[in-house]
Amino acid sequence: MGTSLRLPKPSKAPVQAAGAESLVVGGLLTWYAAAARELPWRDPEASPWAVLVSEIMLQQTPVARVLPAYAAWVDRWPTPAALAAAAPGDAVRAWGRLGYPRRALRLHAAATTIVGSHGGEVPSDYTSLRALPGVGDYTAAAVAAFAFRQRQVVLDTNVRRVLARAFAGVVCAPTAVSVAERKVLEELLPDDDERAATFSVALMELGALICRAGEPDCGVCPLAARCAWRARGYPKSTTPARRSPGYEGTDRQARGVVLAALRSDIRPVRRAQLLRAWTDGVQLDRAIDGLVADGLIEPVAGGRFRLPT
Repeated sequence: MGTSLRLPKPSKAPVQAAGAESLVVGGLLTWYAAAARELPWRDPEASPWAVLVSEIMLQQTPVARVLPAYAAWVDRWPTPAALAAAAPGDAVRAWGRLGYPRRALRLHAAATTIVGSHGGEVPSDYTSLRALPGVGDYTAAAVAAFAFRQRQVVLDTNVRRVLARAFAGVVCAPTAVSVAERKVLEELLPDDDERAATFSVALMELGALICRAGEPDCGVCPLAARCAWRARGYPKSTTPARRSPGYEGTDRQARGVVLAALRSDIRPVRRAQLLRAWTDGVQLDRAIDGLVADGLIEPVAGGRFRLPT
């Protein structure tokens, strides 16, 4: 069981103290103005569609890997209509080696829904965003905040880590998003939409650059003076660390090999060809079956396979 995030009741939270905004919000915004990375999806000219693409790509994928794929994607499909007009397999092929390729299909499905239900324009309200295929609570709130400059509770891994350390005094957030986290962030957010949206991305940037999971740089953190984790002497988690599963020899790797083979050949590929790339026939068939079930590949006559059309 994960470490519990225990936060004060909203009426007694430190953010209610006199001058709290100047210490927390003001301090963080000042830091962000000087330290923020220049990322293309943060450009004021970036469209809501570009922001949505970036948010889907950034799920479980580092910025450095996303940047070239994002640039190629928005250049090829600058609007939802452009992507919706393409085959789902084109989206899977363009996804390349970003990982978790079902995101490509979900983004294609989202584009199709945007064209069919929203006149080709990314909706601005949270509820409509949340209803798009592949869009969860975080992504809907992030797009509403970053693309449409709304006051939204945006809780990603980086934000949750900062909240856990600065306000709960623990090294990491619980496994699932809690009501307590939402309450404390709601208390922190400025009332002004524009200021709240900037604060949300600043909090995220702090977690990405300074309050990192492995090696936090507390010496330059703008929240160091009020950080509960620092005040407690940086206690470690009492929860045993979960071991990350390996990749070599796994079904996930086999799936990746199959997808790579189909991406590199516009013609349908026979199982015998795939068997040369992945010699374990039982595992290969399991990978193929899983990819077909996920809609990432489709069988065609003659025992061949291709990306979805």
